Amino acid sequence: MAEIIDTTLDRAGALARAVDVLGRGRPIALPTETVYGLAADATRAEAIASIYEVKGRPRFNPLISHVSDMEMAARHGLFDPISRRLAEAFWPGPLTLVVARAPDSAVHALATAGLETLGLRMPEGFARAVISAFGKPLAAPSANTSGRISPTTAAHVADDLGSAIDLILDAGPAGIGLESTIVKVENGQLRLLRPGGLAAADIEAVAGQRLLRPETAGAAIQAVGAALEAPGMLASHYAPDAAVRLDATEVRPGEALIRFGGVALPGEEKAAIVLDLSPTGNLREAAAHLFSYMKQADATGARTIAFSAIPDDGLGEAIRDRLERAAAPR
Repeated sequence: MAEIIDTTLDRAGALARAVDVLGRGRPIALPTETVYGLAADATRAEAIASIYEVKGRPRFNPLISHVSDMEMAARHGLFDPISRRLAEAFWPGPLTLVVARAPDSAVHALATAGLETLGLRMPEGFARAVISAFGKPLAAPSANTSGRISPTTAAHVADDLGSAIDLILDAGPAGIGLESTIVKVENGQLRLLRPGGLAAADIEAVAGQRLLRPETAGAAIQAVGAALEAPGMLASHYAPDAAVRLDATEVRPGEALIRFGGVALPGEEKAAIVLDLSPTGNLREAAAHLFSYMKQADATGARTIAFSAIPDDGLGEAIRDRLERAAAPR
């Protein structure tokens, strides 16, 4: 089983151990403000291959490279004016920018799935300290089996991948609980590739333009093997063992219920479990609870998890994106 180090109790030891494991080309579980990531040296093919192997992730699905500062980012990506403005406004934070890959970037093509673009993010907190100490970008998708519910605690990682990795850094629950928002500037227009922990309206306010969105969730990917521009674009993703039923107005006997806004649903007294993402209707609180509550509901053994309606404004857009992919045919 993986060694688990509490970063608040032994910060120096956690940093030293992380750099050691990463230096040997092995992945580690890294806490970020979004979710826990499975991080490895983005410049080494064997290190990146180990991420795909541990997760069971298809290699046509690109990885985000995480950086510690703008100097590191600029060594690997070419920033247009809009992307640079967004980086200056929102980094460190839950925003990934897909930019042209710098010709002399050391990020390996295996991390980019052979694309000429590169997804870059500067995380907050201990993850940034690890990257700075390591001195190179870290490729880091979520630290879970590919396609399943993303982890927001070290315990989630240990339950899923603990036997397959050497080290889990524990910095407590992820503060945001949703993966980063991913955007790309193309021909001067800003495209939303994945909604996430940074609301689209905040990005639009800084960019001075509307985000272009796909018409439907998963529209960019019609078939397995189609070109992916960014993580999280597969139609089926974030899936529990149970089936997922959305916009429920009643609860069927034996279902697990995850509701929102403190609104009770008819039949919930016969539910396997009742959880409320935010009794007060706070979307930020709902985002932070989403994956953890999905895991709790799935652990009941219920065949179906029913979700009541979630507003699609602000962070609700990202929450609904995750739920629609969780409910998609597998």
